[in-house]
Amino acid sequence: MRLLGVALLFGLLTVLTQIGGVVYLVARWLSRKAKITGLAARLAIFVTLYVSATAATPFLAPAFGRIALSCFERGSLQVQSPLYCILNRNYLTPVAKRAAEALSVAMEQKHPGTVTLVLDANFPFLGGFPLLPHLSHNDGRKLDVAFYYRDEAGGVLNRVTRSPIGYFAFEEPVADAVLPCRGRTDLLTLRWDMGFLQGLFPAWTLDEVRTGAALRWLASEGQEFGVERIFIEPHLSQRLGVSGQNLGFQGCRAARHDDHIHFQVRE
Repeated sequence: MRLLGVALLFGLLTVLTQIGGVVYLVARWLSRKAKITGLAARLAIFVTLYVSATAATPFLAPAFGRIALSCFERGSLQVQSPLYCILNRNYLTPVAKRAAEALSVAMEQKHPGTVTLVLDANFPFLGGFPLLPHLSHNDGRKLDVAFYYRDEAGGVLNRVTRSPIGYFAFEEPVADAVLPCRGRTDLLTLRWDMGFLQGLFPAWTLDEVRTGAALRWLASEGQEFGVERIFIEPHLSQRLGVSGQNLGFQGCRAARHDDHIHFQVRE
């Protein structure tokens, strides 16, 4: 049972952070060598090692072709929550990072004061390593961009999202919207509606002007920065009046994309 618990914890930490499982095994080994049995002391060893490993990772990741999005910079491009950096989910190829920065600059120029928030990117090491629950964030070329919002009075909001982590606050389709997944009841699917959460989020509205501008930039000027594919729910691209050859639909088994914009760049 103890071995099973170790394996489960190793797996969970690896899935969540990529490096956490290895750090856990090292911390466990050090605790045993030092004959430390107290839970608080062993936890302190793990936290110390994990923080150290996370701090060192930005210096090691470039060897794997990836660089970190900073959680400390306060420019026009920011990571939505420190959680993404703590979990090492903030790594991109240089091309993807330049595209994200160019998007944020374009948005700030068109709508002064606008900060573009990003969500999940990729892990720092090993191509093909899955970033769950995403199906494709495994090579450094993918990034999720948060929507822009307005408050109940219609005022522009900045540096905030309806959801604490930017995900799962879905924009519901309007009448006569394009709904390719209507009537589907797949058993094996990541297309969760999260209905039990929706009432917990603020009653802010989608800023169609800024969100549409970001989507339009990715579908047009973004190609100059390597953007080759964009995922968003068809009902939203229809609502925002944006189309393009690189604008697509992720499919009915993948997670919903009416809470964020996903883009990927060329290799």
